[in-house]
Amino acid sequence: MSTLRDIKRRISSVRNTQQITKAMKMVAASRLRRAQDAILASRPYAHKMLEVLSSLALRTNPQAHPLLQTREPKKVDLIVVTSDRGLCGAFNANIIRQAESFMRKHGDWEITMHVIGRKAHDYFKKRNVNVRKVSLNILSDTSFPVAAAIGGDVVENYLEEKFDRVYMVYNEFKSAIQQRVIVEQLLPIKPMDIAEDYYAVEYTFEPSEEVLLNELLPRHINVQVYRVLLESAASEHGARMTAMESATKNATEMIEKLTLLYNRTRQAAITKELIEVVSGKEAMK
Repeated sequence: MSTLRDIKRRISSVRNTQQITKAMKMVAASRLRRAQDAILASRPYAHKMLEVLSSLALRTNPQAHPLLQTREPKKVDLIVVTSDRGLCGAFNANIIRQAESFMRKHGDWEITMHVIGRKAHDYFKKRNVNVRKVSLNILSDTSFPVAAAIGGDVVENYLEEKFDRVYMVYNEFKSAIQQRVIVEQLLPIKPMDIAEDYYAVEYTFEPSEEVLLNELLPRHINVQVYRVLLESAASEHGARMTAMESATKNATEMIEKLTLLYNRTRQAAITKELIEVVSGKEAMK
């Protein structure tokens, strides 16, 4: 049976842990507000750009630009976006599980991987996975130049036909307590889905189709990568805040149970001492 000193030490240890988790929750909440503002500000622009480019792809000859050309998917690049730090619940585990499911489903493809985040890197470097590129410490300070560098690398390799398709696996931010794992095709740019009776109006390009596509399509890729990084950053902070809130609540419940155990043990010790005093007194009679 635990002594009073042992129980007191456990209470002190759990209380220290509770203070840490509470502080981490407050930090995550502060970062979440900034990340949420950033994704809510950029998401409409990114979605509208995707809509415009999908509509443009519908009305343009796929041979007009390499980023529109659809090739048989033999070589595929998978961009996996995780965090660099843990203590964020199932945030990273869900991403890794979805990435592995994607590779099993398309086992006949030659899949290379670009891992963003230390957690994905630490996991896949121990597996039989062809990791072609690693990007660390991205979500901690997400900026458009960083996203543009990743987008530029993707476009360059796609134009050189090093792979035929590019997919991204990431957490889409819904709320602080809800994130959704998304597998999204980045390249080639897919035409928008239309009904069979839909009539696509032809566009007139100014200054020219070639100039317009050369300018818009790479920029579109950079914008979509930037949106995905912002989605992941907000999702990470939301998941960490929720996880730390749950840990703080569990610590509070554990302190209450340990305090109750401490009081019962102390009461039992006092009762035992009283019985011994009474028994000694009776023996002296």
